[in-house]
Amino acid sequence: MLKKFFPLLILSIMLLCSCSPSNSLVFHQEKKVSAQVFQPIPADFIPRKLTVLAAGDSLTQGVGDSTDQGGYLPYLKSMLEKDKGVQEVDFYNYGVKGNRTTQLLKRLQAPKIKPILKQSNLVIITIGGNDIMKIVKDNISDLQLSDFLKEKESYRSHLTQIFDVIFKENPNASIVLVGVYNPFSKWFSDIKEMDQIVAEWNQIGQSVVNQYSLSYFVSIGDLFLNADEDVLYTDNFHPNDKGYKLMAERLNEALANQVLPDLEKKAYTVSTEEN
Repeated sequence: MLKKFFPLLILSIMLLCSCSPSNSLVFHQEKKVSAQVFQPIPADFIPRKLTVLAAGDSLTQGVGDSTDQGGYLPYLKSMLEKDKGVQEVDFYNYGVKGNRTTQLLKRLQAPKIKPILKQSNLVIITIGGNDIMKIVKDNISDLQLSDFLKEKESYRSHLTQIFDVIFKENPNASIVLVGVYNPFSKWFSDIKEMDQIVAEWNQIGQSVVNQYSLSYFVSIGDLFLNADEDVLYTDNFHPNDKGYKLMAERLNEALANQVLPDLEKKAYTVSTEEN
């Protein structure tokens, strides 16, 4: 009988010993997980291919360009591809001479452009000059400063709709809006306020840009106002080759200093552990 209960006795003793203070259960220590910190990879770590949609008016089409290659675009392409963070740039030129904001808005929603818009990293827009010209033509017999002031809010509304369409189709795209310059002085020298009108159009552009992330305004007015050499085509309205090259240089400066670094921060991050 004793032999039968001996194993049970031994087991009971072991259980009692395990519950004593000197032999308390020891739990595995919880593994400490360090916080994740995301840091941008240097822009030249993985040279990338950029898809750029250029849309707008004659400045994008390249009217005045003697090579008929697209105005500022070939210059900008060459400059960007020298950047160590850029492997290749594909430009899609959808500039149309005479386009105003209302016309660009419609074209951005067209089946031909939509697929390119969806895959673009960057959208560069030149627009606004023809909106000013329409006001001039509509009021040519008695043009007043008030005629321009009345159209300011319409311009703002159309520009805002353009940005909304772009971000609806591609919320990851960056947008660069190129400012309007003043080539009107030769044709409308009697309108002394033309510089003021152009400045106000640019202020509207800047204010619209400020409402959106990854959006930038690039001013080019001074390139044509303070030029040391002739930068306009023979029509005294559009840039010539030199003018387009200056535009490309200004755009490249803005892209290198702000736009591309912001794109890289969004596209590439690396997770590292804090020590």
